[in-house]
Amino acid sequence: MKYIYKTKPFEHQREALKRGAESKNFAYFMEMGTGKTKVSIDNASYLFTQNKIKNVIVIAPNSVYLNWKKEIETHCSVDYKIMAHKVDKINSPIFNDPLQLTWYLYNVEAMSHKSGLKRVKEVLTAADETMMIIDEATTIKNRTAKRTKNIIELGKTVAYKRLLTGSPVTKSPLDLYSQVAFLDKSLLGHSSFYTFRARYAVMHEIDMGGRSVMLPKYYTNLEELEKNIKTFSYRCRKVECLDLPEKLYTQYYINLKEEHQQSYDRLKKNAWAVIQNEEVSYSNKLTEILKLHQCVNGHVKTDDGKIIEFDDPKLDQLMEVIEENEGKFIIWANYIYNIEKIIKILQDRYGIDSVVSVYGAVDAEQRIRNVKRFENDDAVRFFVGNPSTGGYGLNLVSASYVIYYSNSYNLEVREQSEDRAHRIGQDKNVLVIDLIVKGTVDEMIISALKGKIKLSAKTLGEEAKKWLS
Repeated sequence: MKYIYKTKPFEHQREALKRGAESKNFAYFMEMGTGKTKVSIDNASYLFTQNKIKNVIVIAPNSVYLNWKKEIETHCSVDYKIMAHKVDKINSPIFNDPLQLTWYLYNVEAMSHKSGLKRVKEVLTAADETMMIIDEATTIKNRTAKRTKNIIELGKTVAYKRLLTGSPVTKSPLDLYSQVAFLDKSLLGHSSFYTFRARYAVMHEIDMGGRSVMLPKYYTNLEELEKNIKTFSYRCRKVECLDLPEKLYTQYYINLKEEHQQSYDRLKKNAWAVIQNEEVSYSNKLTEILKLHQCVNGHVKTDDGKIIEFDDPKLDQLMEVIEENEGKFIIWANYIYNIEKIIKILQDRYGIDSVVSVYGAVDAEQRIRNVKRFENDDAVRFFVGNPSTGGYGLNLVSASYVIYYSNSYNLEVREQSEDRAHRIGQDKNVLVIDLIVKGTVDEMIISALKGKIKLSAKTLGEEAKKWLS
């Protein structure tokens, strides 16, 4: 195939595009950090050059949805327009420009609402040849969910379809059915979920509070299933991509909910007034920025020590990332409030023994035991800690993911905590993930760290003024 890339691909990305380029229905089962978004953008661009498509509809979780615009701008090799839609803001015009590839971006949550569904239907009715991409495809693994049914129905009128996910099977091989049904259920060789289940799972009946429920007892014929899946997909894991650098970086951008955003805006206004005052001490300026930082991380500690809590979208995004990926995770958070909340939700979902921690409340001897367990026990998937406490001197090379729920202001702390996993003894590529609330102090901190600025070591006056004004 002839195709001119806008950005140079890795060899595994070339292979992925080659495998899926011409297919009507194809899945890129590529782990986070291997570049599945770039591959799908190149795939759409290639089909546009072949006069096969004129439009692309992308349906993605909210945080990933926010990142698509940037990725298209970086990788799309043809002229394009981008139409970004939200549930409450979907009144942009429809384009059919033969000279430009038009991208329509929707968050997956909109597919549960009549307004979002209506808009996609309008695009599909008016638009010519279209590709539909479902990013983080496990969002449609629940076959009975309203949005799953809606997306599968929408896909029936689309010329080309793509699935993107790092882990199509998160809990059960049966997760595959509705994802592949979006592409074409005939690809699995079964006309219904029940015949698919009968082939690959042995079920048994259990009593749940007087209600009879059928659950898988064990799975069967999985080699056959794997062989079948390979005919319409490309699978790529980081450990298999020898051409990737040892350390990779990615960001997830998140929006605050309305009430949360209003509280943040009030704190920001107050911080601006303090920063403007030349007579206010450095420590007091830093305190105001600290309150902003707490706020974007789901809570604020008042002057009298009380905690005001918010519905934290970072927590939802964290769990989405974990569910989509296999392996061990280091999760860094700056505040005890967040650390303890993260520990609880992980224990509730994955078991009490799946998590170890290192932060102020854990004594020195227990920290040593926790590190040993994380490194040597496969059942322990999560290490949760404060980067200022646990970011130095620890060897955590069993992890292949490092997630920053929140960042330290201190560059040294960031560099040291990253390298707990990326050090001698590591035999896997390490993916470093930042969870960033868009348009907030989170972005200010990331920008400073990238610029090698130690925020804690310099007066925040001018730096903060640029951002807060």
